[in-house]
Amino acid sequence: MSVSMYRATVPVFIRSLDVLASLLDKAAAHAKEKGLSDIDVTSARLADDMLPFSAQIQRASDTSKASALRLSGVAAPSFDDTETTFAELRERIVKTTAYLKGIDAATFGGADTRVVTIKQKDFELKFSGAEYLFQFGLPNFYFHIVTAYDILRHLGVPVGKLDFLGPLQPA
Repeated sequence: MSVSMYRATVPVFIRSLDVLASLLDKAAAHAKEKGLSDIDVTSARLADDMLPFSAQIQRASDTSKASALRLSGVAAPSFDDTETTFAELRERIVKTTAYLKGIDAATFGGADTRVVTIKQKDFELKFSGAEYLFQFGLPNFYFHIVTAYDILRHLGVPVGKLDFLGPLQPA
């Protein structure tokens, strides 16, 4: 059985964003139990030169939207990256998931060979759609998901590997 580019993106992103929402709920419960404010958690970082928890969620959202856009051509909503509370971050995940759920699988036709160009200030990268997804999109997305998870672990939020993996279902 071959795996379509749609199947390798949209359902994967939605599932992981659902996991991120669950982690966010556990973070909120932990914060309440420990007398921490939303900002105490959402501004937490693993290191001074790393982005805070809130930005990890924002980047996971952005990466999933950008990947879907680049591979499907379906315009993605833009968000301002101003979320600082659990409720605001939850809403961002909801809006991102709604965008992803609205993409028709047929729009991914030919996505594996579509040219994807990423322009940065000092360079430009060109990938085939498949190279982009597997070498850049998915690794970048999972980096932000796992970093959000790691920040919560660092703060003492009681989450483990199964919380990161989410519900396991047979294929």
